[in-house]
Amino acid sequence: MRRAGLSEGTSGNYVASGYSVYEDENEHLQEGLREKVKALKHLSIDIGAEVKIHNKMLEDMDTDFDSTGGLLGATIGRVKKLSRGSQTKLLCYMLLFCFFVFFILYWFIKLR
Repeated sequence: MRRAGLSEGTSGNYVASGYSVYEDENEHLQEGLREKVKALKHLSIDIGAEVKIHNKMLEDMDTDFDSTGGLLGATIGRVKKLSRGSQTKLLCYMLLFCFFVFFILYWFIKLR
């Protein structure tokens, strides 16, 4: 029996079309979620590459600081050896020369 222009076949299609609207919306949302996941994946890969580069730079800096520390330790040892001897005038002249060089460098940097 027909009521208001609806037959038995069309009522089933009406329910199915309601579900298809929800399925279409779900597929659309899934596609948006896939795009966001892809963007996050690429972002995390880029962050990982950046971290590797920075770790390498830190390792290089650590090596440089270690070698500089060794050089500075050897220099301090030589200065101590000089101070133990009777060469106190030489040590004073060397300290005055260092202060003069640092003052000149400070003056050049300040003028820029």
